[in-house]
Amino acid sequence: MRIRPTLTWAPSGDAVPATTSLTELTEVVEAGNVLVLTGAGLSTESGIPDYRGESGTLRRHTPMTYEQFVGSVDGRRRYWARSHLGWRTITGAAPNAGHRALAALQATGRLTGIITQNVDGLHQAAGAREVTELHGSLSRVICLGCRATSDRVELEHRLRAANPDFTAAAGAVNPDGDVELAEHQVRRFRLVDCEVCGSGVLKPDVVFFGEGVPRDRVDHCYRLVDSAEALLVLGSSLAVMSGLRFVRHAGKRGIPILIVNRGETRGDPLAAVRVDRPLGAALTELTTRLGCA
Repeated sequence: MRIRPTLTWAPSGDAVPATTSLTELTEVVEAGNVLVLTGAGLSTESGIPDYRGESGTLRRHTPMTYEQFVGSVDGRRRYWARSHLGWRTITGAAPNAGHRALAALQATGRLTGIITQNVDGLHQAAGAREVTELHGSLSRVICLGCRATSDRVELEHRLRAANPDFTAAAGAVNPDGDVELAEHQVRRFRLVDCEVCGSGVLKPDVVFFGEGVPRDRVDHCYRLVDSAEALLVLGSSLAVMSGLRFVRHAGKRGIPILIVNRGETRGDPLAAVRVDRPLGAALTELTTRLGCA
């Protein structure tokens, strides 16, 4: 399954009406055995933008694709120059009320696991366990040659040493951790190779648009869906099949689907309950209702 940029999608009109009440959601979560699928909307309150929300960055730019990254040195230089500056925003982000509430819910044993489409690590920073990072993590780097992995912090030290005078003025930060940067600034940036094999191309250990999610990871997520009594979607438009396939799989299995999101999602026609509220406030209220705040 390759992920491709989805700029727009047309709602079918068959979705159940949205509500702001958490009554039905509370009953389902209280019963337990709930699998959670999260998207970028959960991290916007931490200062990390999303792709398709009200101020989503796909309205202004198309993210780096796998083909662009592996296809040319210029593409990789563009990515790493921009990501080198944007990394400061990602590392400076802290879990918000939504992340903390979800970790508290998990601690009660009501959640069977968390699948996240996010690459920011904020679930784990909030204390969540059993987190499956569907699209990988910006905190890791992988060599496309020898497949060795390393810590992103180590790479940042090496990039800073290779570019001591790189002080470009950065624009807006994007969800994948890079920033808007003029091309003449990008051209000055120097890349570094893999330290293990000496020549391999380094890539963030995340799934780019146009790149497939590892099959074993996908299969693991399907097994999580199969073993759950309900699927709770939080902060995802479900615009790409990468996450939508699990919602459709749950629907085929007759597993109730609950969605909490600001605005419509591509999975709405399959939802038993749709709640349209900010994630932080909604999840905090949910923990209070369940006595685990």
